[in-house]
Amino acid sequence: MELALFDLDNTLLAGDSDFEWAQYLISRGVLDKEVYEARNQQFFDQYKAGTLDIFEFLDFQLKPLARHSREQLDAWHREFMDTRIQPMMTEASRALVNQHLAAGSVVAIVTATNSFVTGPIARAFGIPHLIATIPAQENGAFTGQPRGTPAFKTGKIERVEGWLESLGLCWGSFARSWFYSDSHNDLPLLGKVSNPVAVDPDDTLRAHAEGQGWPVISLRG
Repeated sequence: MELALFDLDNTLLAGDSDFEWAQYLISRGVLDKEVYEARNQQFFDQYKAGTLDIFEFLDFQLKPLARHSREQLDAWHREFMDTRIQPMMTEASRALVNQHLAAGSVVAIVTATNSFVTGPIARAFGIPHLIATIPAQENGAFTGQPRGTPAFKTGKIERVEGWLESLGLCWGSFARSWFYSDSHNDLPLLGKVSNPVAVDPDDTLRAHAEGQGWPVISLRG
């Protein structure tokens, strides 16, 4: 049995669903362009630089969910999938996912982006498991706060190990384990698997991957 884990943003997707969700809400007039666009870009730049405060970012990202009904949010998300996400789902990404699924691997997306945004994306790829940052809810409505450990940096390892335990599994259950990522923020989890793969990597991850002899691939085709 093998384990195949995928980062989502700028790995399986040729773009960032987190960033694009905020941009979509700005385009719909849900968020104020002047206030939110610069802030969204600032957080994105911090993520790329490895300086992101995940809790500060989640406060920014999750607060809009608490201001609207789930019915309205779901309607917006359907349009978001059609206009922003589907164009970022490349044939190469679909083929790689399907290759692991066909081989009988246990397949999951592991992403810092919250599960409201990413759940439908995982389903669109046909991936059965999603390990994502969880938005807290009360009485069916989002509170604007995260629940539990965010799936970010070392938090990804904690969340993956908790998920495996819930399935009665552990790292040793697998003959081989894979993690595909574009970001140096994912070096902790890349270091845990037997087969780390850098996908269209940032400069820091590319240098690390080349130094370690890890495969470097592109899914943008």
